[in-house]
Amino acid sequence: MDAPAPNAANPPAPAAAEPAAQPRRLPDFLQSVRLKYVKLGYHHLISHGMYLLLSPLMALVAVQLSTVSPGDLADLWEQLRFNLVSVLVCSTLLVFLSTVYFLTRPRPVYLVDFACYKPGPERRCTRQTFMRCSEATGSFTDANLDFQRKILERSGLGEDTYLPPAVLRVPPNPCMDEARREASTVMFGAIDQLLEKTGVRPKDIGILVVNCSLFNPTPSLSAMVVNHYGLRGNVVSYNLGGMGCSAGLLSVDLAKDLLQVHPSSYALVVSMENITLNWYFGNDRSMLVSNCLFRMGGAAILLSNRRSDRRRSKYELVHTVRTHKGADDKCFGCVTQQEDGDGKVGVSLSKDLMAVAGDALKTNITTLGPLVLPLSEQLLFMATLVAKKAFKAKIKPYIPDFKLAFEHVCIHAGGRAVLDELERNLGLTEWHMEPSRMTLHRFGNTSSSSLWYELAYSEAKGRIGRRDRVWQIAFGSGFKCNSAVWRALRAVAPEAEAERGNPWAAEIHRFPVDVPRVSKVGSA
Repeated sequence: MDAPAPNAANPPAPAAAEPAAQPRRLPDFLQSVRLKYVKLGYHHLISHGMYLLLSPLMALVAVQLSTVSPGDLADLWEQLRFNLVSVLVCSTLLVFLSTVYFLTRPRPVYLVDFACYKPGPERRCTRQTFMRCSEATGSFTDANLDFQRKILERSGLGEDTYLPPAVLRVPPNPCMDEARREASTVMFGAIDQLLEKTGVRPKDIGILVVNCSLFNPTPSLSAMVVNHYGLRGNVVSYNLGGMGCSAGLLSVDLAKDLLQVHPSSYALVVSMENITLNWYFGNDRSMLVSNCLFRMGGAAILLSNRRSDRRRSKYELVHTVRTHKGADDKCFGCVTQQEDGDGKVGVSLSKDLMAVAGDALKTNITTLGPLVLPLSEQLLFMATLVAKKAFKAKIKPYIPDFKLAFEHVCIHAGGRAVLDELERNLGLTEWHMEPSRMTLHRFGNTSSSSLWYELAYSEAKGRIGRRDRVWQIAFGSGFKCNSAVWRALRAVAPEAEAERGNPWAAEIHRFPVDVPRVSKVGSA
């Protein structure tokens, strides 16, 4: 999901001077809260209530039993052996509670490791290279070439992003063969690195989930992975298409559910986007923005439900929260792949995109809040909400401080304007936003994989400590907003990451770099 550009929804304009663009902003979505989404968050909490209640109860029973001596057991037997009813009741209760505990206890889901694909230097695309290739196509008017140049300057992208050869070639050569080549290069590059890091054999993988929104060939991308690595015949494989930049967290959520019913399994999640066949060669400005923001990239993630993998895993999955606004027509149509007036296919961004994103985010974090916020923050929030709803008090709801719930935040690097507005609305600091801003600057919008480049940035900086909580949040067409919460099982040493193929390792000393704000130069 990208931040729309100024005048993004307008038809191509003549070369005359354009009116000054007003930055589009997210609404102050935390200033008005719908109670039904708060209740939905508590429903998530209560749905696991039996497990949450039984866990401490079973722990107390275990501690108490550890203090019982053989003499205590003999005395207990003397008291109960003539009372058959008491023996039966106690035994039945113990068996019942133990059964309920083990049946309701969810399997843990561990993130063993992940890998981000880093293209070679021959794929590097500077702003000058981008504009030279765009001019060489002969497809764009002078006004729209100037429009793209302005978007690049304001986008937050740097000089070291990557594009596939079919786009950089003059003339460009977007075809199915080149698109397959890009997909295999990105997917296999990330998976090869992941398998090398983890030592897992392809035959050990029982679950495979691949997501790519705009490129869905036959055989599928998941079938390409199965074929290339010779995965076993009973692998549970899924290929998710058309689900936008939030599909990476959807894939994680799907893998989590599958790991609940497939014991002792590894799940491989591959997140990417394909640029080759989705480059827009028309002059509709609402579609030209995607050319300026999307770049080549992908990530592979290995999940496990084996308790023996806990020691070597980096993170444990704590929560996933999915929000889907597709029932609303305005939300459904704000990011659409379609033909322009000349029959050229592109991805159109609606002028309502920022408002839709704000509403989806408000719903998602309102649902997530009860699961992650400290009790003190929840009580303050509920007190002001009750005063406003029940007593009609003219006060704004208390805005919880999500910085108390997470040490690290990874927001999908869709565009600079969205990042700026989320920083303002959520009260985040420059430090929290740094991974997202630097990922957008260094790699561009790599769609669903951008969250993993951001987490890799924090690891390369040596920021991840044991028990740190990481919040990943992404937006996608449809319209969707999804969150995942991870807890670090160990500190991640940057020295070790440098040896294990972290995409930032060789150049992390150069970051952060100064990236001008939207308010200084307009909207992108």
